[in-house]
Amino acid sequence: MKRLHGSRGAANLLLAEEKAALRQVMRGLRPRLAREHPDAAFLAAGRFEPPNPGVAAGYVPRGSEIDPGPLLARLASRGWSIALPRAGDRDGRLTFHAADARREPDAFGIQAPVASAPVLTPDLIIVPVVAFDRRGGRLGQGAGCYDRTIAELRRRGAVRVVGLAFAGQEVEESPTEDHDERLDAIVTETALIEVLRMPP
Repeated sequence: MKRLHGSRGAANLLLAEEKAALRQVMRGLRPRLAREHPDAAFLAAGRFEPPNPGVAAGYVPRGSEIDPGPLLARLASRGWSIALPRAGDRDGRLTFHAADARREPDAFGIQAPVASAPVLTPDLIIVPVVAFDRRGGRLGQGAGCYDRTIAELRRRGAVRVVGLAFAGQEVEESPTEDHDERLDAIVTETALIEVLRMPP
């Protein structure tokens, strides 16, 4: 095991262990939530009232992740252009491409638009969630691609990041490190939760 020195290193190690434990619990819970709420994706889509049209990026669901398809279809019907993410490598940032492009597996084996498909810059990103809290904390799969990508997009300008999840994925506090990007809102089958930002 890599030896970490100082209180910061110890804190980071504890957070990493806490994240791993929570991921294991929530990954076990999510299939049950999907079985108990088969209409969750459609209910969540109806709770999100999109603003003025722009470019909305979704994702291709894996396993028991809630399907963003109904929400993306609603956005498209209101004039939004739809994009999907592509991972060129496991340690980099995502790129977003026109969703109607031909698909192929990306670096994570997820069906994604081909690299030659038109690149789009999203105004809205719908992200998958393992767990979330009402302060915008998001626990993802652990690769960090979304955090790196969102951080870069936020440096360039305004982008709204919305987590899509089952209501049962909410936790009191999601373990968060400095590099973890917070959500602006979370939409579930029961509610749209807007994250209140504290003044600096």
